[in-house]
This record gives sequence, C-alpha cells and structure tokens, in this order.
Amino acid sequence: MGWISRIDLFAQKMRKKNGPVKNPENSTTGDNGFMENHQKGNIFSMLPKDLNQEAFEPIVTHDHVVIERIVSRGHCSPETGWYDQKSHEWVIVLAGRATIVFESGQEIRLEKGDYVNISARTRHKVAWTDPGLETIWLAVFYG
Repeated sequence: MGWISRIDLFAQKMRKKNGPVKNPENSTTGDNGFMENHQKGNIFSMLPKDLNQEAFEPIVTHDHVVIERIVSRGHCSPETGWYDQKSHEWVIVLAGRATIVFESGQEIRLEKGDYVNISARTRHKVAWTDPGLETIWLAVFYG
C-alpha cells in the first residue's frame, strides 16, 4: 500500500475546516473554501515564508479535477514509500528545479517550463528539489 494521495489528504483537511478562507486578493471564498469564479490570483505571489515543510495549496477543485500550487525548497519524498494516487497527475515546474523518480527506476529532471504527465497508480516520488531556491510547481490531478 502506498502513501495516501495528496488529494485524499486535502479532502480530509477541507472537511474539517471551519469557515471560509481568504484568497490572495483578500476576498472571501465560497462555501467550499476555494476562490469564487472571476477572482484574480497570482501563482508567484504570497509564497510561504516558512518552508520547513513543502507547501501544498489548492487553487481549484471540481468533481474530478484538483489544481494545486506546490512550493518546495530542498524537499524530497521520504526514502520509503511512493506516491500511489487514484488520479492522474500533470505537473509543470514554473520556477526552480526538481527530479522525479519512478518505481521502474526512470528519473526525470524538471526545470522551469518542463512538465510531465503521470498516469494514475504510477508509483513515483520527488527525489530532489533545488535547496538554493524555491521550486514552484503547478499540479493538476484529474480522472
């Protein structure tokens, strides 16, 4: 059994959440805790100041789609375990650098502008992110 997926963890967290959150423009979000339609945001604004842990921040959710911003700085997956998600994941590195490794042994190095599509149930992990600067990812989970 692999790690629980980030989508599952996020769904659990949102169910426990009390009240709406604020979006980057300080406008109240909808009842589901996400930005309402037609609200402006900026993927590079409001980066977490404390990156002791990798930051996972939802941007949009819908029935079978979750889009999130991930901010890393020298973070990688634990030595044991794999991401083993029920949904497909398309991810792009918007800034920084990272390496993803698959259970098959394949390694993919990603730099600014590089993206990869990862099929559901494909075991993978983040082997490396640049410790000298923030790696900003945009991840789309679908299907």
